[in-house]
Amino acid sequence: MSRAGVLARDLPTYHNAVFAGSLLRRVLVLLFRSLFDRVPMDVRDKLAILADAAKYDASCASSGAKSTRAGSEIGSTEGMGICHSYTPDGRCISLLKILLTNFCIYDCQYCVNRVSSDTPRARFTVEEVVSLTMEFYKRNYIEGLFLSSGIIQNSDYTMEQLIAVAKTLRTEKHYGGYIHLKTIPNASAALIEEAGKWADRLSVNIELPTEGDLYQLAPEKKKPQIVSAMHGIRDKIDETKQEQASGFKPPSFAPAGQSTQMIVGATETPDLEVLKTASELYTGQKLRRVYYSAYSPIPHADARLPGQSPPLIREHRLYQADWLMRFYGFEANEIVAEKDHNLLLDIDPKLAWALANRHFFPVDVNRASQEELLRIPGIGVRNVQRILNLRRHKNLRTADLRKLRVAWNRAKVFVLTADHNPGVADLDKLNLGKQVAPKSQQLMLFDAASSAVTGEV
Repeated sequence: MSRAGVLARDLPTYHNAVFAGSLLRRVLVLLFRSLFDRVPMDVRDKLAILADAAKYDASCASSGAKSTRAGSEIGSTEGMGICHSYTPDGRCISLLKILLTNFCIYDCQYCVNRVSSDTPRARFTVEEVVSLTMEFYKRNYIEGLFLSSGIIQNSDYTMEQLIAVAKTLRTEKHYGGYIHLKTIPNASAALIEEAGKWADRLSVNIELPTEGDLYQLAPEKKKPQIVSAMHGIRDKIDETKQEQASGFKPPSFAPAGQSTQMIVGATETPDLEVLKTASELYTGQKLRRVYYSAYSPIPHADARLPGQSPPLIREHRLYQADWLMRFYGFEANEIVAEKDHNLLLDIDPKLAWALANRHFFPVDVNRASQEELLRIPGIGVRNVQRILNLRRHKNLRTADLRKLRVAWNRAKVFVLTADHNPGVADLDKLNLGKQVAPKSQQLMLFDAASSAVTGEV
């Protein structure tokens, strides 16, 4: 296989099973091979290293930017997606996701790019990243850029290089599409504010769930400094929105908000602490998303790190629990009730809560509040709103819920309708968990597309 084919084959895709099918990999091969044959060999080699190195950063998504920037001639910010994700209308779109460099002066033990690692190193110039972004975009391979970096010289110098890429794209290339910049730990507040002028989204990675985890595996990074950087971004976003609401036209600042990433499974920290940290960040820093990345073993790893990755289903359960906190009104302590403070892996967290709180059910869909309806397994946010609208005009029966395409096999045990629902009789059965749990099945490429977009459980 040619060098281009090997690189395209190995380019990272989003590690959720829905995006990991062989069909997507074959599409990637075809799309990227023609472009790689056109770029200089040295840039091609750098791309092979730095695109692969960027796969460990999951804190990226292009949701939230609604339009091309004013005055720009090139670029699109339509839809939501990073690397390979789905827009609300079902389209799969992508961003060029690379590191400026994988050289790094830090020695974070979970990172393959740490200073003590013997991984192959490379570094792009600002001009090379700008050129690659424009060339990929003009050929319709991408719709934007996610740019991160290892730390070279010092944090401020590295942050200046990232800013230079975004600023050049905006001012010289008139590119108005999506740009996501990963801010550099310990960079100055002034530089982070400058980055927000050119980027649609900023991310400040919390890295690990607790301050103790950071002290153990990444002592150069301090949680108070990370949270302080998030706080500065939040304040600037709020200030910009207030000025806009007052009729002023301030310069755009990170219109798609900020996100972060937590590595899961590198330490023994349980899911409850992970979700508590996420809840604090959503509440205190108004983050758009917290991304959970299952720890991936790296060569020559520190003895304190586990020898294998946690099961990917754990990462999936954390995302489901995250949606329950953000959109369903659950608290972290409610979601994780197991003695070991970890989520159950065999059933989703909403169903697990319902089974542990059967006294809450059955819920009358014709009389229950919105908050109560959101607790019913198998009924998502959209269908709760539809139920509230429909019951103004009629009493809902089991047939009506089926027409709404709720997950009836799960929901039927927990609801009362205007007609007889025999499923409620099973609510007190000892084997209810096995009865309502979805059957295990092999996921195909597009099976989970709807769940990936909506997060409904």
